Amino acid sequence: MEFQPSDLNIIYEDNHLIAVNKTNSDLVQSDKTGDLALNEKVKIYLKEKYKKPGNVFLGVIHRIDRPVSGIVLFAKTGKALSRMNEKIKKREIEKTYWAIVANKPEQEKAELKNFLTRNRKQNKSYAYEKPVPDSKEATLEYQLIGTSERYYFLSINLITGRHHQIRCQLAKIGCPIKGDLKYGYPRSNSNGGINLHAYQMSFLHPVTKEKTVLTALPPNEVLWEVLQKQSN
Repeated sequence: MEFQPSDLNIIYEDNHLIAVNKTNSDLVQSDKTGDLALNEKVKIYLKEKYKKPGNVFLGVIHRIDRPVSGIVLFAKTGKALSRMNEKIKKREIEKTYWAIVANKPEQEKAELKNFLTRNRKQNKSYAYEKPVPDSKEATLEYQLIGTSERYYFLSINLITGRHHQIRCQLAKIGCPIKGDLKYGYPRSNSNGGINLHAYQMSFLHPVTKEKTVLTALPPNEVLWEVLQKQSN
């Protein structure tokens, strides 16, 4: 089905930034699949909305994995992109994710610190307790925020941004994310995605300097709806 700009779920837009609530099926940037990527879709949206001639500038500030849903933030100007990149380096952007897992973590609230290596051939990361060659330190905080009959809902404060970090670290403690076959969950989800959602992002705006908080509701699925009720 041909993409329509109205298909995008825009959750924030000003002269400098634009944020989209990504679906489980979108990839953020083009890859070897040749599928129309989210950044290209946003360019089409901007070109049509503002009737821009020629190429549209759009900077990719960060990425989330294709099977993950939630907030993806783009820059509409070079100035905004460079300033947001600087904030990422300085860890001045707070990111909160929601995850659904089938196993209850031993601790209801904890900090996880591991050393991750990335296997590019497998497109997979591995977590270790101590540094190993080519590893990068990875840190996150999680908290149990709800339960259902079979699942546990976690809120995650992502402190570092490593490849597949949340997926890998949760699997390391015996809590692979629902639907995540790559990291040990036994069954896939029907939509091909996993139950990991980039729920909230907060930062000082790169131009106005105002505190900016972006929130993206998870997909319309029963388990996510249960979590939303429990988190209210």
